[in-house]
Amino acid sequence: MPTIDAIVQEMLREGETTKRVLGRVPADRFDWKPHPRARSAGDLAWHIAALPARIAAMAPHDEGDVMVVKQPPRPGTPEAIVDAFTAGLETARAALSPLTDEELGRKFRFRRGDVTMAHLPKHAFLRVVLLNHSYHHRGQLAVYLRLLDLPVPPIYGPTADES
Repeated sequence: MPTIDAIVQEMLREGETTKRVLGRVPADRFDWKPHPRARSAGDLAWHIAALPARIAAMAPHDEGDVMVVKQPPRPGTPEAIVDAFTAGLETARAALSPLTDEELGRKFRFRRGDVTMAHLPKHAFLRVVLLNHSYHHRGQLAVYLRLLDLPVPPIYGPTADES
């Protein structure tokens, strides 16, 4: 099995869980922050939702710049965020699926303007940024839900709200 198949399958499988978390953030709490330096609940949800399409735009190349592949403006409803995430998963599946093991082994430079944030094999970039980075932020958003006293959906098993 090509390496990309496992990455895409994981992205799609975990995406179903991510949709449940994203859909729990009510629009009237989009501006809520647990701390002044934290992202708002809506901005965090949108960052997670926008990741697949943004990574898909970078992955076919040998470098990507987050200042060029910008995050579009945040939609105003949880449904629109989930819909954009769903579309982004499909965009990512279509862009990533053709990548060969040879392409995935090539070095990928991940930049923010002139600053290189990572220079690693493309398969590692996809694992770290597309998958792990997304799970990290999904976990943060689940904590936001708990702090807002909103029901937390199952992620890797039942929660106190869903048992």
